[in-house]
Amino acid sequence: MTDSPSEADREDTAADPHAAFAERVASLVGADAWAAEHETVRVVVRRESWVDALRTARDEAGLEFFSWLSALDWSRDVAVGEPAADAEALEERFEVIARLSSVADASAAHFVATVPKDDPWIDSLVPVFAGAGWHEREAAEMFGIDFRGHPNLTKLYLPDSFEGHPLRKSYPLLSREVKPWPGMVDVEDMPSTDNVEADQA
Repeated sequence: MTDSPSEADREDTAADPHAAFAERVASLVGADAWAAEHETVRVVVRRESWVDALRTARDEAGLEFFSWLSALDWSRDVAVGEPAADAEALEERFEVIARLSSVADASAAHFVATVPKDDPWIDSLVPVFAGAGWHEREAAEMFGIDFRGHPNLTKLYLPDSFEGHPLRKSYPLLSREVKPWPGMVDVEDMPSTDNVEADQA
C-alpha cells in the first residue's frame, strides 16, 4: 500500500499505467492509501468520506459503472476452521469493498473502507449508485454492517426470525463442523507395486 510516494515510487508509477491510474484516483478522492498489484487498483478511503469519494470517482475519474459491493471479516477468532497464521498481529475489522469501472475503457478500481467491529456502520451508496442497494442488503444480512441511509435494508435470503450473520468468522456454521471446509475427501491408497511383483514371482 502506498501512502505518499517517494521519487523512486513516482518513477515506477510512471512506468506502470495501473499505478499511475491508482495514484490519480487516490489523489482525486483524497485516499489514505492506494496499491496497484496484479493489474488491480485498490484505493483505501476513510469510512466518513466513503460516499463522497465514490461520487468523485464517478464524476471526475470516469468510473461511472458500479460492479459490486461486499465485505470482509478480519477476525482473530474463528468459530470453525483454521485461525489466521499470525492472529495476534491481525487488526480486527470489517472491510467494505466496492468495484467501480469505466464504460469507455478498461479502467477500474476497488475502493476499500475500514469499518470497526464495535461500531459497524457506513453510509449507503444508493444515492450515488442505485445498483448498490441489493449488494448492501446482502452485506448487512451476512456481516451485520449497517448501511446508513439505505431505503430498504431488509433481508434477502434468511427468514426474519433468523439470528446472527453467517459470513462473520465468529458464526458457527454447522456444515463446517460436520465436514471441515473445504471438505474432507476420502481417497483410498493406491495399490502397492510391491505386492504385484511378489504375486508375479
